[in-house]
Amino acid sequence: MPKLLLNLRNVTEEEAHEVAELMEQHGIEHYATPAGPFGITAGGIWLRHAEDYPRARALMDDYQAERSQRVRAELEQARREGRAETFWTHLRRHPVRTVIYLAAAIFILMIFFAPVIQLASR
Repeated sequence: MPKLLLNLRNVTEEEAHEVAELMEQHGIEHYATPAGPFGITAGGIWLRHAEDYPRARALMDDYQAERSQRVRAELEQARREGRAETFWTHLRRHPVRTVIYLAAAIFILMIFFAPVIQLASR
């Protein structure tokens, strides 16, 4: 019976591809399901045989620990070189979108706090 190894919600294509390659390298039969319409399901990487799960999980734990260290090192390197994404670089790159998002956030907060402000002013 198939067993879910990795839910693909918030997983990059690169990471999903690396996990699939890892399973292939170790001879673990797997398949991927695509994301569903309207974002209801995220898709996943499934093992064909549930008995492969402990071995696959151990491989995934090692892979995720290595990937975490690698990504953190890349982010730290980008910060040192000034290439890391910050609010200000995002604002420079997408000024209209950023201002619209900020205006929407302020509008939502105003709607949320309007009753509290009216009660406090009485």
